[in-house]
Amino acid sequence: MAEPSGSRRRSLYKLVGSPPWKEAFRQGCLERMRNSRDRLLNKYRQAGGHLPGGAQNTLLVQEVMEEEWHALQSVKSSPEALAQLEGPMDLTVLEEIQQELIDQEQSLISEYEKSLQFDEKCLSIILAEWEANSLICPVCTKYNLRITSGVVMCQCGLYVPTHSPELTEQKLRACLEDSVNEHSAHCPHTPEFSVTEETEEKSSLLMSCLACDTWAVIL
Repeated sequence: MAEPSGSRRRSLYKLVGSPPWKEAFRQGCLERMRNSRDRLLNKYRQAGGHLPGGAQNTLLVQEVMEEEWHALQSVKSSPEALAQLEGPMDLTVLEEIQQELIDQEQSLISEYEKSLQFDEKCLSIILAEWEANSLICPVCTKYNLRITSGVVMCQCGLYVPTHSPELTEQKLRACLEDSVNEHSAHCPHTPEFSVTEETEEKSSLLMSCLACDTWAVIL
């Protein structure tokens, strides 16, 4: 037997206005925002590291709420529920959730900014150490590099035969600095250095960055 129209509307109102619906939508929005961190930061970088102007001053909040609402409609099979959000109570619920998402968005951006500042500080320290009298090993960042007959060595175990007798500390320093500066021109994160797992006669010094998924052979 079909449910009377008035009863169906009352049930729909209970679904939309009830605390379970509010909590399900709230949790879904927050989780969607967390899972959209990369998308948010891409938008932030595209905006030049600034939030857009305007009343909302957000990058992804509206999209997240719309996506989660459509997902909720799909689960509940109740597209008519959207009409119930026009009531004062429902708008208040939406505003509360929206503010939570704004706070979460700003928190994610703040964490990203702190990460950038830390990476910039680390990069400055590395470059400062390289500019000192002794050339610090880029792999362990602790001991000094030694170059003997074209072989680059470090107390940490680094051993890279370059087969270039003319290689000097000054040339290697310039090569490392150029590589780091070239990377920092398109990525704010600090790259890492490692030695390939090959034989000692064929080992190479690599620079890689997980953040931008790039790598380069230095030696």
